[in-house]
This record gives sequence, structure tokens and C-alpha cells, in this order.
Amino acid sequence: MKKEGILFVISAPSGAGKTSLCKEVVDIFKNLRHSVSYTTRKARPGELHGRDYFFIPPEEFQRMVSAGEFAEWAEVHGNFYGTALKTLHEYRTNGVDVILDIDCQGARQLKEHYSGGVFIFILPPSYGELRRRLDCRNSDACDVIERRLENAAGEIRESRWYDYIIVNDVFSKAVEELKAVLVAERCRTSRVIETVADMFELEKGVS
Repeated sequence: MKKEGILFVISAPSGAGKTSLCKEVVDIFKNLRHSVSYTTRKARPGELHGRDYFFIPPEEFQRMVSAGEFAEWAEVHGNFYGTALKTLHEYRTNGVDVILDIDCQGARQLKEHYSGGVFIFILPPSYGELRRRLDCRNSDACDVIERRLENAAGEIRESRWYDYIIVNDVFSKAVEELKAVLVAERCRTSRVIETVADMFELEKGVS
């Protein structure tokens, strides 16, 4: 039997660096894929449809919601975001680990419906640094940045129920910590016990 892929769910306040961290570890682990979310927001400069997000109009998003095509979806900062059920199913049934960078609302939905998921929260080192990073993106209007900062307090409170918390102060250190979590979870007894059991059965047959 093919081992089911692991679901890694990453959440963070906007600007904390979760997307950059996800892309970094996907380049490191060959059996790990980044799930591309659907969104109704406009693409930022440099973002590509199908690589960063699937950018779709609100009416198409609502059609997908009505058709039950999302594993999770939520309204965040005035826009809709969602993860396609088909994407998760195809990766995991083929034994491929999948990493999602989604908001806390979507993470809670997955927590309720997917057993064995690993939930990781990325924290900025401070509110001041979070503001600096949002300002440096040069992609959002001032009112959007303020709304994101206001929402950050509530999002950070949600971090208490996640399995792991990583503070993204120095990016290279945060990458190493995220790598450590992924490696540890792949070695968790409950994930490899079937393989071990098969080995014992084979040994019995030989003896």
C-alpha cells in the first residue's frame, strides 16, 4: 500500500514570510509540493497565474464553493482564498507531501476535517518589523497595510493551537527550523509503522 502524503499547513500574519519559507523548503525536499491557492484578489507585480495563485473572478470562486470543490476557503482582508480539494487528493493519494500557506480560518477547517495534518505558525520578530516588511513590498495601499496590521493581533492569538511556532527573524534560521519540523514529522512513528510492520513480516517469511 502506498503511504499517504503528509499535509503541512503554514499560517502567519501577512508579511511574516510564510510564502517565502514554503517556496524555500519545496526546493529542498524532492517529495514535497506547494499547493497553489485560488484567490479573487488582483495579482501583485511579479506574481504569475498558476505559480503564485490561481487568480479568478469572484463569480468563479462562488461557483467552486457551491460545487464543493474547495477543501477549505475563507474571506481574508476583503478577498476570497481557497484550496482545491482535487489538488490535495491527487498529491496525498500518490504519496506526495503537500505544503499549504493559508490563513487561520482555512487552517481551522483543515484541522477539523484532516487527521494527521501538521500545523505550523510563522511569527514575525515584532510588530515593527512586520510593518517594515509590509511597507517594503510596495504592493499594497496604506489602508490595506493598516488593515493587515490590525488583523495580525487576532491571527497571532490563533497560534496557540498550532503544533509548532517558528519566529522568522533571520530567514536562514527559520528555514532550518522548518526543515527540522518536516524531517521530524516524516520520521513520526505513526507515519512509518506500516513500513516497519512489513519489514517484520518479511523477516518472518525468511526465517
